[in-house]
Amino acid sequence: MAERIIVANGVELCVETFGRPTDDAILLIHGASASMLWWEDELCERIAAGRRYVIRFDNRDTGRSVSYPAGEPGYTLGDLVDDAIGVLDELHVARAHLVGRSMAGATVLKAAQLYPRRVQTLTLVTTTSGEEGLSPMAPEFVEYVRRTPYDIVEHLVGLMRVYSNNSPFFDEHAVRALCKRDIARTNDIAACLTNHFLIDFGEPPDLTEIYKPVLVVHGDSDPVFPLDHGYALIDALPLAALLVLEHTGHELPRYTWDRFVPALLHHTV
Repeated sequence: MAERIIVANGVELCVETFGRPTDDAILLIHGASASMLWWEDELCERIAAGRRYVIRFDNRDTGRSVSYPAGEPGYTLGDLVDDAIGVLDELHVARAHLVGRSMAGATVLKAAQLYPRRVQTLTLVTTTSGEEGLSPMAPEFVEYVRRTPYDIVEHLVGLMRVYSNNSPFFDEHAVRALCKRDIARTNDIAACLTNHFLIDFGEPPDLTEIYKPVLVVHGDSDPVFPLDHGYALIDALPLAALLVLEHTGHELPRYTWDRFVPALLHHTV
């Protein structure tokens, strides 16, 4: 189904679905500054082919969804959680499997805490428990994000290269095409690149009290949240399993889909 604007939780959000509404629903939520396009079309189609109803949407300040002045987000992580549940409401989905990537790991964990009846399972991709004592972000990543972009497309392509941790599988041509497509449909690129890093995350949930089946998916070369962040999630969550993706950074690139998609389908049975 083509992307469309809906009103969920009182704001306009851009949503797109794949597959049949009668199948079990999987709600894909991306992280900071990333629109739904970073759940690539082919990936969504492959998941839907496994008899899943796949839902992706633009978070606030990404893509075609509502945007706020750069530097003034005016919403919290709690609002993003309510947005996700609001999307399910508008699509008449009673319960869904939630997949949160990077920053959205916090979104889906909070959703499981606040709306347990709406959540069947969780999948946490390249994210963190947030506890103290874990490995810090790689210096190369920290140095890169402090740069002032001279060209938005080239800056984002470079960021994706850093995320890949110089993987030999990095597809610069495909990444550049996706960056251009994403920028062209983004309401306010300055707000997109800024506001998610300024929101109030509130109190983190107690992971030991989240009794949902959880699949933790983590690259062994993640420069943002190194692999021990994935193991920390496994240790903290009562019902968690770990899928380690070799030669993979802070990303979910095409070469991992042959492992990721079957694992997700198995997890969401």
